[in-house]
Amino acid sequence: MPDKATVERAKKDLREGKSPSTAAGEFVHEELEHIREGEHGARSSKQAIAIGLSKARRAGVPLKAPTKEQSSARTRRSAKQDLEVGQQERKPRAPSKKRSKATQGALKREGRQAASKQALSAQVKSASRQRTTTARKTSARKAAATRKASSRPRR
Repeated sequence: MPDKATVERAKKDLREGKSPSTAAGEFVHEELEHIREGEHGARSSKQAIAIGLSKARRAGVPLKAPTKEQSSARTRRSAKQDLEVGQQERKPRAPSKKRSKATQGALKREGRQAASKQALSAQVKSASRQRTTTARKTSARKAAATRKASSRPRR
């Protein structure tokens, strides 16, 4: 269950017209904090990010499921179901207590290295390498357009 403050920050981002991925970033940040605090671990930075994105979708952030090229059928189905729960198109099912406890136990046994600066830096670099130059430029322009006017340098 995400913190109330995280949900509020994400909703504020959406109200300001920022992209769903920016709003979902709040949940990813929260997940990384959980790992750093020792609440649980993660096998990789990718797993930590995936947990955050799943929480974001379930909390109502309209973040689309990944495409066929980006992920497996199982991941896409899971993301689609999370999105449906967040958009109130599907009722959230009560999680199995046994399964929930097993997952928590497994995450607790994982390392904390996934949230380190080095691991996140490597993840960002590899993700960026997979994107095209055009895609990177487009997202940079979008980001620039949503920045506050007060933070822009005067000419």
